Amino acid sequence: MSEGMTEKLSILEDVLRRHAPLLVAYSGGVDSTCLLAVAHRTLGERVTGVIADSPSLPRQALAEALEVARGFGARVEVIATEEFSNPDYLINPPNRCYFCKAELFSRMDALARERGLAAIAYGENADDPAHLRPGSQAAEEFAVIAPLRQAGLTKADVRELSRRLGLPTADAPAQPCLSSRIPHGTPVTREALNLVERGEAFMRSLGFRVFRVRYQAGSPAGALVQVAPAENALLQARQERLMAGLRAVGFGSVTIDPDGYRGISA
Repeated sequence: MSEGMTEKLSILEDVLRRHAPLLVAYSGGVDSTCLLAVAHRTLGERVTGVIADSPSLPRQALAEALEVARGFGARVEVIATEEFSNPDYLINPPNRCYFCKAELFSRMDALARERGLAAIAYGENADDPAHLRPGSQAAEEFAVIAPLRQAGLTKADVRELSRRLGLPTADAPAQPCLSSRIPHGTPVTREALNLVERGEAFMRSLGFRVFRVRYQAGSPAGALVQVAPAENALLQARQERLMAGLRAVGFGSVTIDPDGYRGISA
């Protein structure tokens, strides 16, 4: 490990110790998995991961997140969040993520107070532009700390550290919630999320790894498929099966985005 990384890890561990015992908002993604793993290694039983369960979280993602945490011995509790009871979330504004994170942090704040815990942490890293992330506003309102950012750990650092810790998420692609597949201004519904979840599960079964199935409102709804350029050969080989399968799960039309998925949008 480089001297710079060693120093950042030392700072991270110090931040965690100073805020123990704590709760960690855990999603199973690259950042939160790394944070929880280091926190567990540093604090042991003085840290608990909390994962939000809602219709926007694919069932497979929930199961995989719990399995990963079990793999390194961390305790994780599942909390059913109720952002679907909030009309401000359902209308799907550009700051939709704020309402989701505010709901989670509100639940975690109550849990921390009930148990006399010192802090709540989440996985924002040093590359995340806080002014462009509505979830950061919610974190500020609930005094949620961002240990990875405080330690100066960039996304590349988090991936490197994850590899050194042997975490299976080290090279995992970003996987934001299912609601991110619905264009802002189009209402978020359980039916739309279920359709997207089935569509993306089918694409994974074909071997695709970095992609999006974006919901297009209509009667019936359409799918805009974006595949990472690195997987174009697979797309060409399986395009007919892909389109037929997405229609079979319930999409009325399927469009392949010629620009593909480049990781710029969620």
